[in-house]
Amino acid sequence: MTDFSNMQKMFSDFQKNLEKAMKELEGMTVLGESGGGMVKVTANGKRDVLKVEIESELMKSQDKEMVEDLITAAVNNALVKAEKMATDHLGASAGGLLPMLPGFKTGGIS
Repeated sequence: MTDFSNMQKMFSDFQKNLEKAMKELEGMTVLGESGGGMVKVTANGKRDVLKVEIESELMKSQDKEMVEDLITAAVNNALVKAEKMATDHLGASAGGLLPMLPGFKTGGIS
């Protein structure tokens, strides 16, 4: 019975560490950029877009499609970085156990 009790405690500790790490992701941010920094997007570790910055020179552009493409690229860049940050952070917090859990993806963070 002791082995089962130890397993329960280990799982409980793992769950607490994972919950803490997921909460920490809310305060961690990444910066995605495009157009040589003309468009900047800040996202957190939960992949929420927090801020979009557009250089005033770009706003003077008459090329609406180019501006939209740069915004899209910056958002995608930020989300890729946020996903990597989340994977790295959660993996470190879980002591390397996440890859062993079937079906666990950080992309499902919400």
